[in-house]
Amino acid sequence: MTSKKKSSAGGGTVKIKWVRSFIGCTRDMRQTIRGLGFRRMQQVVEREDTPSVRGMIHKVRHLVEVKP
Repeated sequence: MTSKKKSSAGGGTVKIKWVRSFIGCTRDMRQTIRGLGFRRMQQVVEREDTPSVRGMIHKVRHLVEVKP
């Protein structure tokens, strides 16, 4: 019986807000925005703070805002 600890240093969740349009962006960036769970601009989604999510955020860092 193990339980996952969520701390601010590693793990936990991160809130991401889509603030800029992806018009003129590559198909990869559009798919990354959709992969993060966004459906419309100004939407805020909460995702687990994992290396894969951090990589997706890094790819579209000019289109989103991140709150811990």
